[in-house]
Amino acid sequence: MLPNDVAAPPSLLRHPPFIFLTLGRGTSALAYQMGAVAVGWQVYALTHSAYDLGMIGLAQFVPMAALTFLAGHASDRYERKHVLQLCQVLEALVAAFLAAGTFGQWLTVPMIFAAVVVFGIARAFGSPASAALLPGVVPDGTLQKGTAISSGAFQAATICGPAIGGFAYALTPSLPYALMAFFWLLATAANGAIRMDRPAIPKDPPSLRALFAGVGFVRQNPAILGALSLDLFAVLLGGAAGLFPIYARDILHTGPWGLGFMRGALAVGALAMTGWLSTHALEHKSGLRMFQGVILFGIATLVFGISRNLWLSLAALFVMGAADTISVVIRVSLVQLRTPDDMRGRVSAVNFLFINASNNLGEFESGITAGLMGAVPAVLFGGAGCILVAFLWMRLFPALREIDRLE
Repeated sequence: MLPNDVAAPPSLLRHPPFIFLTLGRGTSALAYQMGAVAVGWQVYALTHSAYDLGMIGLAQFVPMAALTFLAGHASDRYERKHVLQLCQVLEALVAAFLAAGTFGQWLTVPMIFAAVVVFGIARAFGSPASAALLPGVVPDGTLQKGTAISSGAFQAATICGPAIGGFAYALTPSLPYALMAFFWLLATAANGAIRMDRPAIPKDPPSLRALFAGVGFVRQNPAILGALSLDLFAVLLGGAAGLFPIYARDILHTGPWGLGFMRGALAVGALAMTGWLSTHALEHKSGLRMFQGVILFGIATLVFGISRNLWLSLAALFVMGAADTISVVIRVSLVQLRTPDDMRGRVSAVNFLFINASNNLGEFESGITAGLMGAVPAVLFGGAGCILVAFLWMRLFPALREIDRLE
């Protein structure tokens, strides 16, 4: 799943634990992105409702928000790869259910939303476990490049997943779900092959204080709090991806294949940036570069919002993906480098709630806003909000702005 043009230190590309983790992440991301296209197109085709598109994001957000702290504690107390495998088996079973229901033509919209809720539960436990695994499978001193390469594998899957999902759905609506089940089982096998360099230390019995320790750690570290909250509001406001089915069908007048290309364009931009970051580590002004990435993301969102040409829209999405990756790599590296290993699961859970779960909430916000004022004004509102938040956060969190090197 690693792109050929992404260079990396030989110690990483020849390091089996890192390779298996990256393969598992890539195949899992491939399945998830295929599902994003298939579920979004199927729900909009059945309901023609922007509100229902927004509800897809809310259906994922609610279980993730409710279970995040429990999931983070599970990642610090139990074997992380086993937590991740259990989640992926559950996702494979739900995907098989969607395939059977779509093929038999008995699948209803409430059933689809119920499946999305289960996906949200699985992601709530799986994402913190996956994030906390990374520092334990890379050699010392290679975390930033390992993060960039892992992100590159994720983005390569994000390029292929929507395209495969769109074309598979065009062939027969049940096919993308069947492929999702296969790729999640493949991810389960890859994660089972991981052998940790630094085995986990037995954990203390669970307690309420330990459960929420990640929140306290983040609050006591202004740079981490600033980085997470910046991405939180940028994601909430920049949830244009939730409106892609409307843009594809009603504004750009394309089909499910076009929807796949739109999601893929974001990933192509992200992959190009991760390829560059994997060979050119950020040496100076890392905090400022994070703010610049968010501002550029907001500008590109505005361009996408007003575009009526598919190629201009794809170009804007390319820039959005590249700009977002800058802030993602800096944030992930900053959080992992400044967090002790016995806290990484719980802090990763807070990070997941701030970023990944809020991504679904951002799609819900975009759907509701689009239902009230239209898709285009909703996207323009989000892009302008990203820019304003970036400038405000530069004043509120000077410790983040002044970070020079990630070490």
